[in-house]
Amino acid sequence: MVSDLADCVIFMLFKEGRLLVEKRKLSKLIDPGLVEIPGGHMEPGEDQVMALHREMQEELALQPVSWSYVCTLLSQRFQKMHYYVVENWSGEIQNNEAEALFWIQLHNLSELELEMDRTAVREYIRLFLENEYLIKKFKLSLLAPHNDHPDPE
Repeated sequence: MVSDLADCVIFMLFKEGRLLVEKRKLSKLIDPGLVEIPGGHMEPGEDQVMALHREMQEELALQPVSWSYVCTLLSQRFQKMHYYVVENWSGEIQNNEAEALFWIQLHNLSELELEMDRTAVREYIRLFLENEYLIKKFKLSLLAPHNDHPDPE
């Protein structure tokens, strides 16, 4: 049942074309030792944005300033994973929960050990980066000189 699904928020932070990921502690019950995008479970009574703020503070000592929803994916563990990209944040990144935090290049998504995380990043690229590229390309085409009457051959 959909109502039996546990909700989680996952936050993607990008810096200079790299994505912040965590190596989970071996002592964790879920995904011990795996390299994943940071996130956590929603608590009763929380909405996604409240959980995003709380989890980023707990895990990274950061406060999101601007963010966008990317997608929701269902895991094999009966969890709804709500992915957000956090465009801006305040504070200095601290590792409060993971074995390690590190940045990976977007072309090295194979370093992410969950297919769901790789899918969410590809969706972010499709929705945000590819559209941004197309918008810039369109704006440049509007600025380029147009020849409405091509020379006859």
